[in-house]
Amino acid sequence: MLRGGALRRRSGRGFLASLALLALLAVTPSRARPANVSSLKDKSPSSKEDNEILPPDHLNGVKMEMDGHLNKDFHQEVFLGKEMEEFEEDSEPRRNRKKLIEIFSKVDINKDRSISAKEMQRWIMEKTEEHFQEAVRENKLSFRAVDPDGDGHVTWDEYRVKFLASKGFNEKEVAEKIKKNEELKVDEETQEVLESLKDRWFQADNPPADQLLNEQEFLSFLHPEHSRGMLKYMVKEIVRDLDQDGDKKLTLSEFISLPMGTVENQHGQEIDDDWVKERKKEFQEVIDANKDGIVTMEELEEYMDPMNEYNALNEAKQMIAVADENQNHNLELEEILKYSEYFTGSKLMDYARNVHEEF
Repeated sequence: MLRGGALRRRSGRGFLASLALLALLAVTPSRARPANVSSLKDKSPSSKEDNEILPPDHLNGVKMEMDGHLNKDFHQEVFLGKEMEEFEEDSEPRRNRKKLIEIFSKVDINKDRSISAKEMQRWIMEKTEEHFQEAVRENKLSFRAVDPDGDGHVTWDEYRVKFLASKGFNEKEVAEKIKKNEELKVDEETQEVLESLKDRWFQADNPPADQLLNEQEFLSFLHPEHSRGMLKYMVKEIVRDLDQDGDKKLTLSEFISLPMGTVENQHGQEIDDDWVKERKKEFQEVIDANKDGIVTMEELEEYMDPMNEYNALNEAKQMIAVADENQNHNLELEEILKYSEYFTGSKLMDYARNVHEEF
């Protein structure tokens, strides 16, 4: 399924469009710089630490991307947690089967050899917490990178210096120009990203606003999904991008609309048809909680909240329904192995072979 900005145009000032530019900027070689890029830009990013100071363009365990597209890996993220990388497509099927059996055993708390909706809900919440704790650990490293004086607070200027340095600008020269309040000559795309990041920065600054971010506020800046205030902000930006009549609500047609010129061939049409069907189902069956045909910001916020226990229970029921061949509203080991591709992204061969013996 297509993600990112592939299916929807964004306005130049849009927060989401600017976030999409982060990926573009990150892969632009420094030697092939546009003509209007300042001479301050003289090197490429060379360390993982540089990239960690940027807000990620994908949030694990959140049902919707920041550009309004559905997270196609959501089921795997909330079922596998940090073990996702162990289920790569090219990994050995027998090893993956064994790992999946181990996960089944962990989810099956009462050891009755089946997984109930409540057991799956508990597991989803546990895996979501894993993603959050990973974000906290990464944030500590990122915060140190942007807090050079170690005073526990980061100014917008401190962050701006580190951001531009991560994009290939000379850090000392940028810092000197900012200190002297001199104009920074940067290309248009970089300037758009800076403006969007600045807006996001001040949204993360909890009241009373002091234009400084501490470590917790910086976590909200990088991971808005784990801050109620920033989650509201993220929802507001998504609605603004999809809302066509300006009523700050989403109809089904607004939620599934595609830009003109997207479909260029029959294969593209099939992809778009699948995309529309998926979004229509999600809108009608999940997001529109009161079934009135309209999605409000409040409904979208509840839908996107990764720590919403009610959503986790609904998700558990949906995940079970996909593989529940005997219709007993539980998952048996044979079922979860047969539908391993849905749960892990990896298809297992001979899924039922010796399953009881291995378990």
